[in-house]
Amino acid sequence: MDLSTDVWGQLALEASQVYLGEDGKVRSPFANTTIEKLPDKVLLNIFSYLTHREICRMATVCKRWRMVAYDTRLWTHVSLRPEISGLHVGSLESLLALISIRFGPSLRYIELPIELITHTVLHELAAKCPNLTHMLLDFSTAMQLHDFSEMQAFPTKLRYLCICLSEVIFMEGFMRKIYNFINGLEILHLIGTYEKIEEEEEEIYEVINVHKLKSATPNLRVINLYGINFVDDSHIDAFSSNCIQLECLAVNFCNKVTGSTMKTLFQRSRRLTCLLMNGCSLQSEYVMQVEWEKSSIQELDVTATDLSTECLIDMLSRIQNLRFLSAGQINGFNDSVLKAWVEAGTARNLVALDVDSSDSLSDEALHRFLSRHGGQLHGLVLSGMPHITDQLWQSVLQLLVNAKILIMGTQERLGVNIHVDQLMDGIANSCPNLERLELRWDPENLRFSDKSQKAIDILRVKCLKLKCLVLSDGRYYEIVKANFERADRTTVVRTSTNCRVSNYYLLSNYKDLIFN
Repeated sequence: MDLSTDVWGQLALEASQVYLGEDGKVRSPFANTTIEKLPDKVLLNIFSYLTHREICRMATVCKRWRMVAYDTRLWTHVSLRPEISGLHVGSLESLLALISIRFGPSLRYIELPIELITHTVLHELAAKCPNLTHMLLDFSTAMQLHDFSEMQAFPTKLRYLCICLSEVIFMEGFMRKIYNFINGLEILHLIGTYEKIEEEEEEIYEVINVHKLKSATPNLRVINLYGINFVDDSHIDAFSSNCIQLECLAVNFCNKVTGSTMKTLFQRSRRLTCLLMNGCSLQSEYVMQVEWEKSSIQELDVTATDLSTECLIDMLSRIQNLRFLSAGQINGFNDSVLKAWVEAGTARNLVALDVDSSDSLSDEALHRFLSRHGGQLHGLVLSGMPHITDQLWQSVLQLLVNAKILIMGTQERLGVNIHVDQLMDGIANSCPNLERLELRWDPENLRFSDKSQKAIDILRVKCLKLKCLVLSDGRYYEIVKANFERADRTTVVRTSTNCRVSNYYLLSNYKDLIFN
């Protein structure tokens, strides 16, 4: 815990002392110490590691704990969405009391569900929480909105605003009321209903007017339009026409985006360094029209698009300072693309590469590429390819000395065995900076011996920065999990059913792109 130096010093001094009790036996100075004797600042620090649900339970223990639990310093970041591990507030009256008594000037971040988004609540936040800079408004389950006709105030210092859109509720009545208050926004998230949409959607509603919104937000640095079924190239064009500070644009799973305005986007947005277009309907002819050699682009995601081999070669040969590339699930990404990329010399700054499920790439071509650029990579994803086994990984691990993220394996049942003990040993001895590791191989394909604990021990001891180790559920997962738990590293090992590792951790704007 982050206790102050003087507290730690006092505890260490007292712990080093012993005394004799009345019975003549040696006793610790803490023999009669209880938690009630802890200073308030120590108790506050302990509470800071709890969720708000747990803090509320602690408040019922005694008057002193209630006082500590209600300290506003514990309520700087609040989620009121119980379905997303947030706090449940039963009524608007309860929330208004919380804003006045518990949140106040300390509040920096809040998440509100649809039932708590009213003009009264927003008025109170504006009046009582002057330092509120981050807000999430969840309209995703809305079937109708509250009446905002009387709304006259809204938080004015917002730098980050996330709006989860409804499938059917038009937002313009609400948005019109807040346009005058959000011109200081730097980060905007509009989250659509991509995961809820059925394949055959009868009618698509433009539930928010992006063309009006862009006029109210001229200072945006980061725009994330995620899974919105009505967003198309005209909306990208609209933002680029007004947001000259734009550094990062993400339109992942906006499948109406074809790239027809990308050339104009880069001509206007000279500061744009990150473009994420996973799952878009990009057309190669539009992408090839972009003046890539004049752009500032450094991070690019074109995963699950239909770009041609010719387009990929043209694009990668002209982008001069690319450091992050995610280009998995593309049939056109083959050996000739890698070869041309190396020959062009434009992969010299690359630190992250994701070619998940790129079956057109051979292990020979990947080996040649990694022999040239493996030493500079911090993240490498070679998953989803049955022909890429532990043999390729064993041959290149010694090159990946700077790797922080590695993802390997496929969930398909293979005809060959993966010797995981040797693989773990190689990773431990080659990648001391490793933070995240995922092995996606089917448990039936993993082969390990009775001495596998030794390899796991080496990985645990040598990769001290390892935060996340993901394995498919099975016997080997149980062995690894038990090993780490015995060493008091209980949060490291996870199953592939509840965790997915990504190179996105290496994006410059990663923290700004997080939502939910």
